[in-house]
Amino acid sequence: MNPESTKTTAGPGSVGAAAERVRIFDTTLRDGEQAPGFSMDRRAKLRMAQALEALGVDILEAGFPQASPDDFAAVAEIARTLKNTTVCGLARCQAGDIDAAGRALETARHSRIHVFLSTSPLHREHKLGMSKAQVLDAAVAGVEQARGLCHEVEFSAEDALRTEPEFLAEVFSAAVAAGATTLNAPDTVGYTTPSEIVELFSWLRQHVRGAEQVIFSCHCHDDLGMAVANSLAAISAGARQVECTINGIGERAGNAALEEVVMALKVRAAHFGVDTRIDTRKLHPTSRLLTQLTGQVVQRNKAIVGDNAFAHEAGIHQHGMLKHRGTYEIMRPQDVGIAEPRLVLGKHSGRAALRQRLQTLGHVPDDAGMDAIFARFKTLADKKRAIHDEDLEAIALGQDPDAAGPWRIVQLNTATHLGGSASASVKLAHTDGREASEASIGDGPVDAVLRAIERATGNDLELTDFQVRSVSEGGDAQGQAQLTVRHGEREWTGHGVSTDIVEAAALAALAIVNRIERQPPAGRRPATLATLATPRIHP
Repeated sequence: MNPESTKTTAGPGSVGAAAERVRIFDTTLRDGEQAPGFSMDRRAKLRMAQALEALGVDILEAGFPQASPDDFAAVAEIARTLKNTTVCGLARCQAGDIDAAGRALETARHSRIHVFLSTSPLHREHKLGMSKAQVLDAAVAGVEQARGLCHEVEFSAEDALRTEPEFLAEVFSAAVAAGATTLNAPDTVGYTTPSEIVELFSWLRQHVRGAEQVIFSCHCHDDLGMAVANSLAAISAGARQVECTINGIGERAGNAALEEVVMALKVRAAHFGVDTRIDTRKLHPTSRLLTQLTGQVVQRNKAIVGDNAFAHEAGIHQHGMLKHRGTYEIMRPQDVGIAEPRLVLGKHSGRAALRQRLQTLGHVPDDAGMDAIFARFKTLADKKRAIHDEDLEAIALGQDPDAAGPWRIVQLNTATHLGGSASASVKLAHTDGREASEASIGDGPVDAVLRAIERATGNDLELTDFQVRSVSEGGDAQGQAQLTVRHGEREWTGHGVSTDIVEAAALAALAIVNRIERQPPAGRRPATLATLATPRIHP
């Protein structure tokens, strides 16, 4: 099969029916999962594998079957479950590894064994203790054994980018003759540059015997921050498979980020002239699933899937976005599964974004009212990282966003029962002299606390998001809890800080309740700040 002649039909993320297709080889569950802090149990791996198949990855490297009985079982279960995606197992060019991979993949509808062997002088001498001839023989034997146990074989020359090009071409040529259908030249230690990888892939396609019968693949690590750039460079030089991971997780600094490679090919389709089968609208949900399963959050400024990827705080940017989104966005958030771009209100925001958000909340201030609101907004923004809708409501209504009460916690007790529900009891006091005590059970202590506060204050609170982060260090570190709940027809966010994370969640819930209770009845907003009878919208 000639990789350059492969065509694909238009679909999600497509650039057209005539585009050449780049195969997405996802190794989140192998290279990504083996990185410190990212391990997953078998159930989590299966859930992630199903999400990756729904995303549209062509090949899913499910694990290293010989590594452990649990890894073997995970690969076997994924092989039994997936219907369309090719399931791949990793194996060294050793008989035991290859046999384990073959047995794990027995029930797969589409199977691949990925055999690898180091080829660089450094690895040959210090890792393998093998000569060139021995490496060549082992590579051929590995591919031949694997060929009889699966539908297709991929051969990787570990540390290929530091291997002599002539020897690399010799090993690859032998692998093709032995039955390999994909040749992978990995930048194992993230050492190369885009210009070097272009030169190597171009040279290999000219000098590997049988090159026209196979697909060339790249697998780039991010030690120097160039994994995505190097992967795209390899594609420009004829690679038609990219090995990558969701969120760029992997050994050391990680691998090329799948979402970045795919969106670069989509956004710059005219430049690259290639396509993938990825449904890009599922990139953000898949990224979020991985963070949930591993507990490892994505940095805010991470390309494509970070919280700030489609967020704008600078006043100049916000003003441009309100005029035409193309001024500061090269892709739509909906293309990666995010509903809308966010105009984050903070100390860098201007009047245009503030006015737009106030109008969304139902406030249409006149010029004098806007001047007063903007002044109070800037004062508050100097104190807080981000301004929430509740803060804006308070500012627009002439209230203090940081005002305490009317409810405060007098007493809080929680208990968690192993294998059962959690329980909580609260005693609250109101500034009007009332006291309220309630108890409740929940799925966990935070849920139980929220239910108890809900009953004590008479407010329906539907939890939609709960986040916890450390705001100090050490054994007595303080944690900040952020709760988002739905009450009525809108969402409310509250924050609480304590060395006890359950107490922090209770304080966050109480902050929400207090903001709800401080809202005046509908239609009774101060006329000095919002002229509701004759609303005027200013550009």
